[in-house]
Amino acid sequence: YIALHYLYITRGIVSSLLLAFWAAWYVLRQRKHSEEELRRSRERYRGLIEVSPGAVALYDRALHISEWNASAEKLYGFTKTEVLESPLPTVPHDREAELQRFLERVEKGTPVLDVETLRRNKAGEVLEVQLSLLPFPDADVARGLSPRLYFLEVTSDIRERVRMRQQMLEIEKLTSMGKMAAGTAHHLNTPLAAMLLRLQMMHGRCHNQPCTPDLERLESGLHFCQNFVQRLLEFGRRAPMEKRPEEVARSIQSIVSFLAPSILAKRAQLTLDVQESSGEQVLADPNQLEALFSALFSNALDAIPAEGSICVRCHRLSPDWLEIMIADNGCGISDADLPHVFGPFFTTKAAGKGTGLGLAIARNIVEEHGGKIHLQSKLQGGTTVFVQLPIYDRSAHEARHP
Repeated sequence: YIALHYLYITRGIVSSLLLAFWAAWYVLRQRKHSEEELRRSRERYRGLIEVSPGAVALYDRALHISEWNASAEKLYGFTKTEVLESPLPTVPHDREAELQRFLERVEKGTPVLDVETLRRNKAGEVLEVQLSLLPFPDADVARGLSPRLYFLEVTSDIRERVRMRQQMLEIEKLTSMGKMAAGTAHHLNTPLAAMLLRLQMMHGRCHNQPCTPDLERLESGLHFCQNFVQRLLEFGRRAPMEKRPEEVARSIQSIVSFLAPSILAKRAQLTLDVQESSGEQVLADPNQLEALFSALFSNALDAIPAEGSICVRCHRLSPDWLEIMIADNGCGISDADLPHVFGPFFTTKAAGKGTGLGLAIARNIVEEHGGKIHLQSKLQGGTTVFVQLPIYDRSAHEARHP
């Protein structure tokens, strides 16, 4: 009895206990392993979301947010704690219907990829973004239980791309306008010359007549039109760069006469002081020198109000340097924008008013000619541009380039 009891009961109980302990240890080990894998998977999931360069938002059909990464915080200004379990706050009112259409497309199995649209940040500023909207089924959907579909929205800031594209379109438009102006000037040149010849013949026949002063005024006006057309033709011609001694005062006066209609239209007061630099020359390409002064004068004209003032002064800064100062009493430039004014495509003008290339081109021209350019400005306090160019010394130049 004792032997049978030991064999079938005691050993059976011990074996059962050992088996139970082993099973419990095995289950706990597997559970710990599964929890560790789940934790690593969760960390990878969070890491992928957080390091994504795009702003990631995960929300349901009611637009309640479940995930919000660091890029979204940076782009929109909302922190994760502010938006979790709350309706999506970044959709402008005029884009809500568009988002509903996107959600319907995703529900039908068609993802929305790389669509340009608008979003709004915490400050209320509307941003141009590129949006991708993808379906994101939860774990229950994968197991076939309680189907629920989330939507993964990834957006990236494309404001700079949109601005560059607009600037390129503006440049294309200005290029077309320049070609049209050059063509128009070419066609106007012939009739103007014929009119001027006939007027001179009339002036010869009507010598010492009462209409002589009127004929002289007409002739002067036709000469002005002819010079203006000639300037258009010269500006439209793309000549290779060729440096030669150029008198700066004469170039400035030429640009002033070219822009005279714009100055008169704005009733601007122009003060021109170039007597001190009369006869001083710089080694420069005449077309680029005129393009430099044209860009600076145009900026000054755009900045001043009606009946504003522009002061131009050209003087010898030192025996080797000539300084051209162009000052206006216009709107000025803020301290925040001042460091960026020479950057390409940067402009403080309203949309459609400028390309942001004028000062960038002016700086390149000045640097190509061995000069310096800087400006001083205050918001609503006017702007003064200083251009310094090396004075041409014929003997020194011949010594360097025999």
